This record gives sequence, structure tokens and C-alpha cells, in this order.
Amino acid sequence: MSLATAEVLNTTPITRRRRSSLRAEKLWGWLLSLPALVHTLVWIGGPVVVAIMLSFSDYDVVNPPEFNAGANYAELAGDSVFWSALGHNLLMVVVVVPISIFIALVLAVALNQGLRGQSWFRTLIFMPHVTATVAIAMIWLWIYAPGPNGLANRILGLVGISPSNWLTSTSLALPAVMVVGIWQSIGLKMLIYLAALQGVSPHLYEAADVDGANTIQKFWNITVPMLRPATFFVLATSVIANFQTFDLIYVLTNGGPANATTVITYQIYVAAFQQYRMGYASAMSVVLLLVLVVVTYISRRLVGSTDGD
Repeated sequence: MSLATAEVLNTTPITRRRRSSLRAEKLWGWLLSLPALVHTLVWIGGPVVVAIMLSFSDYDVVNPPEFNAGANYAELAGDSVFWSALGHNLLMVVVVVPISIFIALVLAVALNQGLRGQSWFRTLIFMPHVTATVAIAMIWLWIYAPGPNGLANRILGLVGISPSNWLTSTSLALPAVMVVGIWQSIGLKMLIYLAALQGVSPHLYEAADVDGANTIQKFWNITVPMLRPATFFVLATSVIANFQTFDLIYVLTNGGPANATTVITYQIYVAAFQQYRMGYASAMSVVLLLVLVVVTYISRRLVGSTDGD
């Protein structure tokens, strides 16, 4: 085909209509996404820029900010409480996220089998997620109450285990909070997996049955790989949610005992609204943002590594 012929074909009415239609689709796409873009720039991008600027200043809300170069970050580098809080966040991610994801996946697979009363089970499992965290924390305060009055100690007492001070022990407080986090977060993950399971073709399981695969083999070789996109979404959102844990810590332990359960968001709250060091709190927020970006990227590589991404 000559160049002249190609140019003629590219200027035919059909080609021009297609190009016009594509331009119209792009225009409508931008127009429809414009409110979300404006919201993101104003209410997310704007505060991020302001936080970064304040992180290089001394600001106590009352007086104007005073530029201090990188003094906040230099102080942050030597703040043992902050690094302890970061370690607690990372520990929660390593422990709470995998356990809750695995339990949610198992429950979703079980409920996907068409069990009797599964709607009631879904409601019961999902209920902690939609219940106010403060209300949940108050219930667990009663469960973890010291002495024989606490439900946990009463149950353990039935098998001869002595009572424990769950929330006032430096060795037990953080694991106790993790248990609450796992219990509260299972419901949403289960529903996401349950929805994703609807997209897995039953022909795959039928082919596996023909090949003689057992239930465990079908789970690991069909269910888990087919749910990889859902797993990445659940993993990324769970990591972010665990780094944003605040209300459970605030109600259950107030970061104690001896900072054994303090997390980054709680330290930001203390610096900003108890010490009125907004610049220092902004520096911690910026570090938290960078940590979230890195951890999310790592989780993406871990989940999507077999996809060729």
C-alpha cells in the first residue's frame, strides 16, 4: 500500500468518526473524573503539602510557624519512643495482617460452599467491622479486666490457668491488642474474598477433580492463585489500616504500659494535641507516609511477583 493510499484511508468518514468518538470518550472521562481529581488535589494533596512544609518548622498553633530546617527530623532520628512505636506498627503488620487474611480466606471458602444459615454467619462475622471501634474496645476492656472478673481470666481459670493482667503487662498488652485487631478486621476481608470467589470458574475445580486433586491441593493450586488480585487489595488496605491504628490503642491502653503498645498515630496525637508540637507531629506524619509507600510497594511485589509485574 502506497503512502498516498494510506493517507486517503486515514481520512475516510468512518475513520474520522472513530477518532471523534474516541476524543469524545476521553473528554467525558476527564469530565466525570474531575470532581474526584479536584477532591484529591484539595483535600489530600493540599494537606500533604502543608504537612511537609510544617515538618520543617516549629509550630504550636498559637504562634506563627518558624522555619527550623531539619531540626524535627534530627530529633526524630534520636527519638527512641518513635522508633519503638514504628517497631510496634511493623510487628502488628507482620502478625495481624497474615493471620486475619488467612482466617478470612478460610471462612470465605467455607461459606462459599452453600452451607445452611450462611447469611447469618456472614452477618455475625462482619458485625465487628461495622461496629464502632470505641464500643468494641469497651467490650474488650471487660474481657481483659484484671483478676477473676474478666471474661478471659474466668475462662482460663476453668482450665487451671492463673489470672493475667492483660492490658497492664508490658509483655501481654501488645499481643492482647493484636487479638482485638484480628477479630475486628476479619469480616471485611471475608466479604471481599467471598465476592472474588464468585469469579472463579467451577470448570477449574472440575478439571482438578478429574486429575484426582484433593481439597487442599485445589485450595492452594486453584483458589489462592485465582484470588491474587483480591489478596493484593486486602493486603494493601490491611497494611495501611494497621499503620493507622489509633482508637483501639487510645481506649485500651493509652500507649502503655511504659510505651509497650504505643504506635505512630498515637505518638502523632500526643505530639500534636497534648504537647502542641505541630511541626514535630508533621515530621512523624511525613515519615509515616514514606513508610506506607515503601511497605505498600513491597506488598505489591510480594503478591504480584508471579504475575510478571
